[in-house]
Formats: sequence, structure tokens, C-alpha cells
Amino acid sequence: MSDGEPHSERGGSAPLEGVRVLDLTRVLAGPFGTMILGDLGADVLKVEEPGHGDGVRDIGPFYADGTSHYFLAINRNKRSIAIDLKTDAGRDLVLDLAAHSDVVIENFRPGVMERLGLGFDRLVERRPDVILCSISGFGSTGPMSGKPSFDLVSQALSGVMSITGEPGSPPTKMGLPMGDLAGGLWGSIAVLAALQRRHHDPTPQHIDLSLLEGLVGLLGYLGQLSMLTGESPRRMGSDHHSVVPYGRFEVADGHLVIALHVGSFWRGFCRAIGREDLADDPRFRSTRLRNTNREALLPIVQAILRTKTRAEWQKLLGDADVPHAPLLDVTEALAHEQIQARGVLRPLRHPSAGTVEVVGPVVRFAGESPPRLRPSPQLGEHGRELLSEVLGMADEAIDALAAAKVLSLPGEHERAGTRSADENRGR
Repeated sequence: MSDGEPHSERGGSAPLEGVRVLDLTRVLAGPFGTMILGDLGADVLKVEEPGHGDGVRDIGPFYADGTSHYFLAINRNKRSIAIDLKTDAGRDLVLDLAAHSDVVIENFRPGVMERLGLGFDRLVERRPDVILCSISGFGSTGPMSGKPSFDLVSQALSGVMSITGEPGSPPTKMGLPMGDLAGGLWGSIAVLAALQRRHHDPTPQHIDLSLLEGLVGLLGYLGQLSMLTGESPRRMGSDHHSVVPYGRFEVADGHLVIALHVGSFWRGFCRAIGREDLADDPRFRSTRLRNTNREALLPIVQAILRTKTRAEWQKLLGDADVPHAPLLDVTEALAHEQIQARGVLRPLRHPSAGTVEVVGPVVRFAGESPPRLRPSPQLGEHGRELLSEVLGMADEAIDALAAAKVLSLPGEHERAGTRSADENRGR
């Protein structure tokens, strides 16, 4: 493993301490995956384009110093170096960094890495046990392999939009950009598996991951339902295709969700609403029967729930140990007592934005304090540091690269990823 910087405040080492990741990704899917690896202790070296950096640095709204909320959210625990990949010297620098990295992750269209002279074979020449993770819209093979794609395209092609939305309404994009997020999740899982396999098989590995397949892989039982019946599952809104009652219901002062996935919860629900007779009704005695007779059951349940407020039902359902929840917006969710009690939100000291609150790493190890958070980097912030530390390069050689515009160092231009106060007010 590489000699990455220890990345934890815990008594022991972070899980991926000593693993170095060369990050050639941008926008969301790749950066989300490399952030996960960074949260687990990997030393992530983010390579960016001089002058511009990752495109999401320019997506507002912005903090007072001009830092993009988008970039800050998915690029913590990384070090940035700005290298011009259009130059031979820039490509050589990347290959040199790859030789000292355990993992290389990229999300260019298939073929771009080869055209840059950074393809898998070249990487293997420099690092015989390299792990290359390629994340693209459609993968490296198939009729759409070279086509452009973003999250929305993946959602449309995967069938996910067709099952999202209310019955009778048009197909709807998911609220979360799950195509991109799934790409990052699958990518980080694949990298962890490849690192484990390298312990007993040091041959190079190339992971070929597509956003489309990542979402299709999440269809789960809904994909199986389609293959069993030959029919596509219909849009159910907040309801479930097979489980009833399961969904969003009106109460006297708003809405509540109820999830009665197994029979024991159904009986407890019937007691909580004062209708124990429903539990023994021959139409509703099993999950299968309740689904078959949903048109008879749902109006009964809805009429009862409308008679009390959300708080009243939360007390009754809570006492009966019935899975339920109020519908919260994002701001309410972040302030919820369970999120606060678990310490999900973490203060982060940013060098120019000040102390900001972020959603911290969600993977935690019992008995260990959470990992240290490094704020999202300024463009090229760690260029000199990385070339010196990783490649042993002298300051004179680094300065020569900067003078030749191969390398961009902080202070040479207005920092990318930030906007001036006047620009912020105008956007």
C-alpha cells in the first residue's frame, strides 16, 4: 500500500490508511465515490483542470467567500493538484502519480483515457498491480458505450422514472440523483473488493462500471416482478406494489407514513386504531390477502387516520411499536433529534468559508471516534505538497512546471470554485 497521510483521530488507524487514490473524476458520480474512500481514510489526490477545476465549483448558491455548496458537499477529504492533461509533461506527471497510487478512478467517456495516453495498459506499465476504476454512462461495450450521459438519462433508461410518481401522472425523476450516487456507491464497493483481492492476486484490475447498470442493479424485486409477470410495475406513488397498508396517509393536520411490512405490525396497527376486528377479517388476514383486497382496505384505514392529528397518531402508533413517521422536509430532517443524537452533522473548518456544518461520513465503527474531516480543497491547493511528498520533486522543478503552465499553483489566478462577493449577489 502507499504511504498516504494518516486520516483519523482514532486511537487506531483508519480502515484505508495507507491506500492512495488518484482521482481523475469530476461532477458527481466519481467524486462521491472517491469521497467515500477518503472518509474511510484513503489519501485521495484529486487531479483538476488548471483555471477551471471540477465543473461543479461553479454551481451555486455559494458561501460568502464564493465556495460552491455543491463542490464542498462531495469533495472533502481530498487533496487537489491542477495539471494540464493536454500537455505531454502533464500526462507524464499523472503517470508518475499513478505509479505511486494503489487505485486510479476516472469517469471520462470510454476511449478518452487511451487518447490521453493514460489507458489501462499504460497505467499497468507504471504500476503492475494497479486498480483502475472506470465509471461511465454506459460502460466500455455495447451500442451506447460512447454516448454522453448524466443522472437523468440513466433514470429514464433504467426504468426507474417509469415507477416513480403518482398513479396516472407522468413518469418522474427521483428527488435524489440516484443514478450518479449509485455509480459512486458501486464504484467504492468495487474498489474495496479489488483491494481485498490484491492481497492474494497482485495482477492489475480494471473495473468497468456504468451508471445505467448501477441503477438497473438497484431495481431488485421490481425487476424480478417484471421478469416474472412480463409486465412493468406501475407507478404507486408512496404505496407499495405488494404490501398494504404501506404509504402516505392523510391525518387531521397533514400526512403520516405507515409501513406495515410484516403481519405482527398489522395486528399492532389494528389495536392502535381501535379496530382489532380488521386483524381477524378474512379479507385481511395475510399480506397476500391485504394486497388482493387493497381497494377495500385502504379507504377504511384512510377514513380512520383522518380523525386524529399527526401528534396523536404518533403517540398511539409509537406505543404500539408500529413503523411510522411524519413527512419532513430536508431542513426538518437535518434538525431531527435522531440525526442530532447520532452526530450526523459535523462542523467543518474551511480556510475561507469559515466553520460550516456538513453531513459527515455515515459509516461508523462502534467504539471509535469519527474520522477527521479535511475541507474540500482549493483548486491546486496541494500541488507543490503532493509533487514534493509523492514524487520527491524539488521546488525548482515544480516552479518550472508552473512557469510552463503544466501545473497551476494557488495565487497564480483567481481561485476557481469561488465567486467574488459581488458575483454572489448577482447570481
